[in-house]
Amino acid sequence: MAELRFGKIARTEIWAVAALGAALLAALPKNGQAQQTAEPAKSAAQSGSAATSPPKSSSSPSTSPSTAAAPSAAPSSAPSSAPQFFDSPKFTVSGLTDTTSLGGHGSDTVTRTRDSLAGDTAALGENAAENAVATREEAERERDQAQTLLLQHPDDAELHHRLADADEKLGDNLSAVREYQRADDLDPKEAYLFDWGAELLLHHAAEPAREVFAQGNRLFPRSERVLLGLGAAWFALGSVDEAVDKCREASNLAAHGVNPFLFVGKMEKAEKVPSPAAVEMLRRFVREFPDDADANDYYATALWRSREGSHDAALEAEVEAMLRRAMQANPHFAAAYLELGRVHADQHEYEKAIADYQRAVDISSSLEKLAPGSQLDTLAQAHFRLSRAYRQTRDRERAALELKAFEQFEQQSAQQADRVRREIPQFVYTLRDQPAP
Repeated sequence: MAELRFGKIARTEIWAVAALGAALLAALPKNGQAQQTAEPAKSAAQSGSAATSPPKSSSSPSTSPSTAAAPSAAPSSAPSSAPQFFDSPKFTVSGLTDTTSLGGHGSDTVTRTRDSLAGDTAALGENAAENAVATREEAERERDQAQTLLLQHPDDAELHHRLADADEKLGDNLSAVREYQRADDLDPKEAYLFDWGAELLLHHAAEPAREVFAQGNRLFPRSERVLLGLGAAWFALGSVDEAVDKCREASNLAAHGVNPFLFVGKMEKAEKVPSPAAVEMLRRFVREFPDDADANDYYATALWRSREGSHDAALEAEVEAMLRRAMQANPHFAAAYLELGRVHADQHEYEKAIADYQRAVDISSSLEKLAPGSQLDTLAQAHFRLSRAYRQTRDRERAALELKAFEQFEQQSAQQADRVRREIPQFVYTLRDQPAP
């Protein structure tokens, strides 16, 4: 972090200060008192040089402001009010708007995946679990306490971060993002920077979020969640290959973590044909977690969608075995039955496909009763595929009934997705230093 704060001091200036210090020491009398006086000056000069020298390599651990070398002869100065974010961010958040300007329908697969990944990223935040269960009264009390304490300690980064959490819980999103940024300006630690980026991503400001997470990755290259946030931002911007690559880097950091694989699994489900990098990463997921339901479902889906040719009995058997392992690990895993039905339908085994799709409908209907709204998308997909399968068996009456059910659940799913997205308004932002069109 020393390089971040003092990177504009020229190397020649540093050596000039050191040379001047050496000349002064040489001119002093050779007595004990003079030596005792000169030694702190020499130490201060050496400490200043260390603070301004860049790290030897990018892999060196970042140094936080609290541990950076500083002259011992004088107390450290108060935190600067100027942003410490690599000179200054190249964006400005200026307001809020609804999500109708985002383009795309709320039920669109990529849009829903983008929003889901943003929510997953925010859930990795510093106080996400506590904030999720906090009541409005608790958030109001926390905000009042933080504001009162900030009157006495205006440069306390932790207080600004607490205020941001409370503002977000209370729906004051613009104030929240500014307080998250202020906390990072005062003390650019990994937790503050991550929460700032996650707030931007959650409110559909993907380009600013990518900038924040990219800087976070440079400062904290060992942070898994920063890499996942960067991957989610790239996906939101339509760069799936970049997104998968960042998640792969995150998976290499976590010895037993599943989050990088789950992120890629969601990305792959939104793509018609997964990338080779995504398929390989999901193969690792199954290898490292062979009994995990999501691992088997995601890899089976990726493998089947990336196949070449219309019929491959060996591949069909491998994919079906993985999907059945997923069902065994989680008997209520409707998505696995839905995918198995798709495999059978692709092989023109329509009776088997109908049985699979009906099982997906039964499971999803039961879960929907327990948690209304949670299974609408799965129900819509299952009924749609049942309609197609019945058409293939020339059962037009049942095909029509299933199509009607699909339209009903699809409409409900779209309405629910739009409601959720309206609850999370979009940040209005401007980008600076952009090339002229």
